[in-house]
Amino acid sequence: MKLPDITILDEKEKILRKKSKEVSFPLSKEDKKMINDMIKYLTMSQIEKEREKYNLRAGMGLSAVQIGVLKRIFVIVEELDSGEFKNYIVINPKILSYSEEQIYVGEGEGCLSINREVTGIVPRYARIRVQAYDENGAPYEIRVREDISIAFQHEIDHLNGILFIDHIDPKNPFKNQEKMREI
Repeated sequence: MKLPDITILDEKEKILRKKSKEVSFPLSKEDKKMINDMIKYLTMSQIEKEREKYNLRAGMGLSAVQIGVLKRIFVIVEELDSGEFKNYIVINPKILSYSEEQIYVGEGEGCLSINREVTGIVPRYARIRVQAYDENGAPYEIRVREDISIAFQHEIDHLNGILFIDHIDPKNPFKNQEKMREI
């Protein structure tokens, strides 16, 4: 596989703090290519041989804004089994509902745009229901849970100019940990 020619922006880039714009359909050729490139990049980052060959950090989600495009588009690539992946293409997402239960990633959330160690927990909903559009402009609703729910919330935050570090209390990075479930 050939690595797509995309550059993931670092947290210092001001564009990451901007709110992304709604997308209109049909998608342009450039937008479709960008989506395919983002999926290919994430897939390669999860395959050990490719990750080592191209010196990549493993990632499962990527928003258009992270590659400098202010559009409400993100993709998630979930590894189901070794070498088997499920792709989520999410355009103009809106969270319709969420669980009362909150969870957090025990080892800490990560982000391809944040290239440093971050300590603390990020409270997320255990389950969410999202309305979005696919790459053909067809609306759909999806319920996601656990790690995929966290990934969706993380990427939706990106579309709103929010980074996961914004959810960590600097004075008490493990605040309310006992009220949430670790995954």
